[in-house]
Amino acid sequence: MNLRHLITAVAAAALTLTGITTASAQTEHKPKPTVVLLHGAFADAGSWAGVTERLQRDGYTVVAPAVPLRGIAADTSYLKGVLDGIQGPKVLVGHSYGGALVSELAGTSGVKSLVYVAAFIPQAGETIGALNAKYPGSELGPDTTNAISYPGGVDLVVKPEAFHRVFAADLPARQAAVLGASQRPIAAAAFDEQVAVTAPAALPKYALVPTGDHAIPPAAELFMAQRAHATTVEVPGASHLVAVSHAGTATRLIEQAAR
Repeated sequence: MNLRHLITAVAAAALTLTGITTASAQTEHKPKPTVVLLHGAFADAGSWAGVTERLQRDGYTVVAPAVPLRGIAADTSYLKGVLDGIQGPKVLVGHSYGGALVSELAGTSGVKSLVYVAAFIPQAGETIGALNAKYPGSELGPDTTNAISYPGGVDLVVKPEAFHRVFAADLPARQAAVLGASQRPIAAAAFDEQVAVTAPAALPKYALVPTGDHAIPPAAELFMAQRAHATTVEVPGASHLVAVSHAGTATRLIEQAAR
């Protein structure tokens, strides 16, 4: 090989190496998706505090909006506006009733995966009330909830004395009492409102199922997760508020979905 050919070969190798280095750098600096955490009925965004802290520590941008809890169509419309203001890829995470909203919002631009935490994963035409009654085990009902009537309709709240048992059995009683005191009511009509769409089959789905859930029967959660072909993690003995009692486990599943 003469000198000119040697110089050409070295230059080509340098360009190739530069290209590999640049591609690697771009991969390393690829922005992480924004994680959107949707709380469910009888809760608020504070129930995501432990998960939010961990995700932020790991470099994720987190948005945990206040869900109006006025009904599936109304809440979806509001949250669509929230998502439209978030640039780039997004991972949607729903707890309980929030799972129905995640499914409704799955077609929003930028959504890359869905995570259901002790949540409903409904299909078009179904109601969360019917899904909750499909298997035995839910303790939500007239004996454990109070109705709040007002000129616009009826809201439901979990009775203070029932909140620990139904929602947070694996948490200390004092912590459960605080969470019960700050719970947000949901429109009773939301339980009978039909879901409009089924989440796209091609979108990756993940489900966290607490086996000690007394709000949504674990059998119902497993049925919905299997039907949706979701990657499923069971948490033995965990309560409906599994994102509070097992924040680390919930965070790891969300980060798996984000990757």
